Amino acid sequence: MEQKDLKAYKEDYASVHMSEDQVEQMKKRMQQAKQETQGKKIIEMGKRGNRILKIGATAAAVALVFVALPNTSASVAQAMEQVPVLGNLVSAVTFRDYQYDDGKNVADVDEPKLVAGDTDNANVAQSVTEVNAEIAAISERYITEFENNMRNQGYQDITIKHEVISTTDDYFTLKLMCYQAAGSGSEEDYYYTIDLATGQRLALADLFKDGADYVTPISKNIKKQMRAQMKADENVMYWIDDPEVAESNFDAIAADQSFYLNDKGNIVICFNEGDVGPMSMGCPSFEIPHKVVSDILK
Repeated sequence: MEQKDLKAYKEDYASVHMSEDQVEQMKKRMQQAKQETQGKKIIEMGKRGNRILKIGATAAAVALVFVALPNTSASVAQAMEQVPVLGNLVSAVTFRDYQYDDGKNVADVDEPKLVAGDTDNANVAQSVTEVNAEIAAISERYITEFENNMRNQGYQDITIKHEVISTTDDYFTLKLMCYQAAGSGSEEDYYYTIDLATGQRLALADLFKDGADYVTPISKNIKKQMRAQMKADENVMYWIDDPEVAESNFDAIAADQSFYLNDKGNIVICFNEGDVGPMSMGCPSFEIPHKVVSDILK
């Protein structure tokens, strides 16, 4: 592809731009996230469908946790969840179920809330409280904007779903997926990881030795993956190696870049739409091979 064409392509996707098919695929993906999460069972509760996610895992003992779950009509239901005791295990439940559809304005919000198992570790409770406050603020921001825009004549759509993408002896990670559309649409993902050994929230820097430069090797590997993907598929596009718009090219991850640890223990670096490529690329992620950072890991 010529540089002139690449520049034009990049400028075309610099703003939020998604086809109707891409929007539908995204919404389907977000809807399926909760349903397809391995090891979880959905329990229907109440006529408005408050749900509790039950994490399935092998354990010799369990702790019973009681949670109050308000629905959209502000009534309160009591729910009981069995939590396998694996270290300082953390679970997720659907705390708020906000649904609205008048033909023009559509909202489908499942706001999660973290719940700690039976533990004396004060860090667990603190981490759970912090994460819940952040999630509540994000959900409230989307809902408030949705309600404020209902007086407008156009169409709008918001969807918030969550997925537990890691629940092991070592880590618990929740992914919050937020989609918003008003003419065009965009998705933002948030990742929350708790170290079950310490009970503290895990930042990317916490994985590495003090003072280690982890940004450089991870960024270098991501660029390598980007170039390989673009070479293998002409439909793949990232903002990289374009001298005419050098200021927009991907250079390096942020020190506090979004991430999670997959089932192999490898770091997966995550970006939101438009961060490193056109909106049509969705929210790209890159698994970092262990050998790339093995010498600087704690």
